[in-house]
Amino acid sequence: MNGKRILSFLLTAFLLTGVARAGENVTVTAGGRTVPAFVEDGVTYVQLTSLMDALGGWETQWDHQARLATAETDLFTLGVPIQRGYVLADGYTCWTGQAALLREGCTYVPLRSVSNLLGAEVDFVDWNTPVAVRELSGTPYTEEDFYWLSRIISAESKGEALMGQVAVGNVILNRVTSDQFPDTVKGVVFDQKNGVQFEPVSNGAVYDEPTEQSVLAARLALAGVDAVGESLYFFNPALSKGLWVRQNRTYCTTIGCHMFYL
Repeated sequence: MNGKRILSFLLTAFLLTGVARAGENVTVTAGGRTVPAFVEDGVTYVQLTSLMDALGGWETQWDHQARLATAETDLFTLGVPIQRGYVLADGYTCWTGQAALLREGCTYVPLRSVSNLLGAEVDFVDWNTPVAVRELSGTPYTEEDFYWLSRIISAESKGEALMGQVAVGNVILNRVTSDQFPDTVKGVVFDQKNGVQFEPVSNGAVYDEPTEQSVLAARLALAGVDAVGESLYFFNPALSKGLWVRQNRTYCTTIGCHMFYL
């Protein structure tokens, strides 16, 4: 994309259509290594430690008393409690509807749920082809990107649910990778080519310390968690009529207080 930065991490899993028997093992590869996996009640589970080791850059631990597995990087901690329908993203509860399982002393996590949280794509093809998990290289976002992304998310969507804040971050990052806008987060936030783009830049709220949840939302957005596809615009209908956006862009979805447009 004309040298613009892309995500440094992408997980892609190819599964197969067809029917797999409960408890049946399936083949999953990550970074050229085979990761233990099986199917239970139609859900594909992968061994957490092996998956993170194969992807690289993650440290995993097990808390026997809390029955909690954790996977950590320098910027992000994923907590996986056993037999619960949620995971913990830097301490915040993210409901997945699918529980992690213990099998032969190892933690197995639902592939789709973890993939979605990490910004991955899971494409089901059929049960006869091995599941391939690939890590794609790319230039990571910088600390400056993280600094401004967390602040614009906080200023624009403070008090909204986590995914509503992630969605705001998605729009900023989509602009970074679009030829229509500057190619850095800071450049997008302070873009004035067609006038000030974001009210917090005008009123100074963008300089305020971000909330903890906004910091997490920025991390998730930078990790690739996607709530609004290729949306490039959003507005809060309680604060703005958004006439130009409504008339010139294609509606995508509404999350929390914001409407998002492609």
